[in-house]
Amino acid sequence: MLREVKERVCRANLELASSGLAALTWGNASEILPNRTAFVIKPSGVPYDRLRPAHMVVVDLEGRVVEGDLAPSTDAETHRFLYRGFPGIGGVAHTHSPAATAFAQARREIPCLGTTHADHFAGPVPVTRPLTEDEVREDYEAHTGRVIVERFARRDYAAIPAVLVAGHGPFTWGRDAAEAVRNALALEAVARMALDTLALAPQASPLEPWLLRKHHERKHGPRAYYGQRKDANTRVRR
Repeated sequence: MLREVKERVCRANLELASSGLAALTWGNASEILPNRTAFVIKPSGVPYDRLRPAHMVVVDLEGRVVEGDLAPSTDAETHRFLYRGFPGIGGVAHTHSPAATAFAQARREIPCLGTTHADHFAGPVPVTRPLTEDEVREDYEAHTGRVIVERFARRDYAAIPAVLVAGHGPFTWGRDAAEAVRNALALEAVARMALDTLALAPQASPLEPWLLRKHHERKHGPRAYYGQRKDANTRVRR
């Protein structure tokens, strides 16, 4: 089982690079083990073209490296706090993708301006508060995780599986590392669309709430009808 998780995490990290979400070594993805006692994450500073499953590092939920010869990603503490704070997630990804990071640096949420955004995120993608000087000095990566969890105190982390850390960049999550990366791809796409929309129409209005709700629920709601049903006789929906 551990070998399979390492392989999946390695593939997820390679996809961050191949999809253009992570330049140089600016990104990481992880996946928690099924027993939720530890997670697998990429090593720190290793170029993507050199990554192999054997390089992946196993870190327990107390922050201790339990397997691996290399140091884990410097963001491992942030991943750890997300796994502890969001018990329903199975994978985490962090990038510095340009459009989403632009919103993080501007300390602005990504508004839901259209149905493409609503298909994936059930509302604006929030931005955290800035970390204080003491938080940065004392335990920077851990406090990064804490402000993310804090930001979702009254939000559904499953319905909006993404956040912008103020002045830093985006984190996304999902059922596994692969889904966390897909959410990072979606986040960058809607961030780019929002930037272009606001350039054309700075006063663009948010999508109407009833249309936002319709688009999100038809893919993710209890009566979702997007995609193919398991019944082989179901007609293809256009």
